Amino acid sequence: MDFELFVITVPPTNLRKYQGNMMADFTRRQFLKTSAATIAVSTLSSCGWRLAEVKSNPTKQGDPDLLYIYTWAGYTDQDLLDRFYDETGIKVVADVFDSNESMLARVQAGGGSAYSIIYPSDYMVQKMAARNLLTELDHSLIIGLDDLFPKFQDPVYDPGDRYSVPISWGTTGLIYNSKLLPTAPTDWDYLWENRDFVSKRMTLVNDVREVMGCALRKLGYSYNSTNTEHIKEAYEELLTLRPAIASFTTDGWRSQILVKDLLIAMCYSSDAAEIKPENEDLEYITPYSGSSLWTDTLVIPKNAPNPDGAYQWINFMLQPDIAAKIVERLSFATASQAAYQKLPEELKEDPTLFPPESIIEKCESLAPIGEYEEVYDKYWTRLTSG
Repeated sequence: MDFELFVITVPPTNLRKYQGNMMADFTRRQFLKTSAATIAVSTLSSCGWRLAEVKSNPTKQGDPDLLYIYTWAGYTDQDLLDRFYDETGIKVVADVFDSNESMLARVQAGGGSAYSIIYPSDYMVQKMAARNLLTELDHSLIIGLDDLFPKFQDPVYDPGDRYSVPISWGTTGLIYNSKLLPTAPTDWDYLWENRDFVSKRMTLVNDVREVMGCALRKLGYSYNSTNTEHIKEAYEELLTLRPAIASFTTDGWRSQILVKDLLIAMCYSSDAAEIKPENEDLEYITPYSGSSLWTDTLVIPKNAPNPDGAYQWINFMLQPDIAAKIVERLSFATASQAAYQKLPEELKEDPTLFPPESIIEKCESLAPIGEYEEVYDKYWTRLTSG
């Protein structure tokens, strides 16, 4: 059989934050395909796992040999795609997004019916479920949920994993060149205290909740604050930092920090873990006062064209050996205890991927904030258009 992988870049919607170098960097996420009505059961190597024989709703079937995925850049590689194809005979079409908000806008505009797997983060699962955009999962068709760490078996954003399966997690923090900064950062306030030194050589992620969240934590408030005075204070803090910010970018900092154009960047821990080996001077910290603790998930949209294939992909990704290899190759912390146990000791002890509990305790998962989104968005527009 000939294997073909199609990767389609979706133009940004008119909702906030799209920074142009996403495909050049092609890092934080991406995905695949699976089979139809009656799916052949295939025995997997190394641990005796089998892809489940699933048949969820044949009336909704699209092409059984294709699985359309909407995901973050960098969440797969060719080895992963090849193995999935070898085990299922299914080809892959993957579109990528660079923010939860742009993904949601596309799905609400009718794009959800094009995909069978989508990769929302934790708080976005709640939002999408509340808007009736997701299929309630049939746990009888999923293998591996019992292997998840307890906190991921009943997460606050989706009790009982009713609509989602956690696939990776991490923190948001700061990556920096240790040889170029006079002192090492330990917390968010470093950006403000050293803004003259790092001026135009620092970036923040292109995400309203993360950027406003770091300012809220600097002030001692919750990442999820709905106190309008606190939110205003956070905006005013960011306004004082704005002249020093080179750009708001989720991925574009990578090449810049490698060539030393940047000194420090706000980023996700998974991205930091991936790029650190390229320069031994790069270090990553989860700010001491706390940060966001994000979880990325797999969901099946309400009108998925190939739900059977979607369940196959979920089962594939939950295999301990697959999940462990993803940690090693793609630098994502796994939500699976069984996969974690398969990791080499140096990865288990890597604080970028698996920070100490003392830091985790100070972090918060992003939660939906209802009507206060408009308040955040108002300040975000002012901040990024200034």
